[in-house]
Amino acid sequence: MQEKLIYLDQLKAQLNDLRDRQSDKVAKAFEIEYTYESNKIEGNTLTLQETALVVEKGLTVGGKSLNEHLEAINHTFAIEYIKDIARNTEPINERVLLDIHKLILQGIDNSNAGKYRTVQVLISGAKHVPPQPYLVLKEMETLFLWYNENKDTMHPVLLSAEIHERLVTIHPFIDGNGRTARLLMNLILLQNGFPIAILKGDINSRLQYYSALEIAQTENNKTPFIEFIADNIKETMERIIKILR
Repeated sequence: MQEKLIYLDQLKAQLNDLRDRQSDKVAKAFEIEYTYESNKIEGNTLTLQETALVVEKGLTVGGKSLNEHLEAINHTFAIEYIKDIARNTEPINERVLLDIHKLILQGIDNSNAGKYRTVQVLISGAKHVPPQPYLVLKEMETLFLWYNENKDTMHPVLLSAEIHERLVTIHPFIDGNGRTARLLMNLILLQNGFPIAILKGDINSRLQYYSALEIAQTENNKTPFIEFIADNIKETMERIIKILR
């Protein structure tokens, strides 16, 4: 793992040297792809092209639900929000997390947007059972204590991957946990000079993602998940560097 982290730091240095070549169009294309893939993981059926039409042109796509359109639009707003937080070097805290979640669910489930769940939930197809609702607040306090203790000493890639895993394991929201966790992960990456990492939503990638998560949750072995995230960050960075060159 240490070799991977060294390589990722080298990629970041290369990317920094090429930043003057990055146009807004390239950045926007990656952000739309990120929105498409993140929503696809959760079952959204908009294609990449349809996502671009909804986000960039404000068009509606026949045969697709209102919620699918809102998921694309909301995710785009959430990306802008985390970019602003990173740009202004604002601290990551509970307010930021709840704001991200509120943006994700606005217009879809306003009564639960930006609020922790008050009912027990089960994750379809998973062995892991999230904590009881009365434990959520305490678990989230522990999560932010852990983050504040480790944010200045842990490698950003490890930090971002682990907070992602810890958040979805707590599953503090009725809906939108995965998208919120990936946005929080990417906020940490942005704050530390890395680009947004795109996790793929195709069947094989999704299976890898959920399998690595389940190993972390049921066997207390976070290594496969952290390596999965690191590999996706590497792939995203290599693609950006190749395009800019």
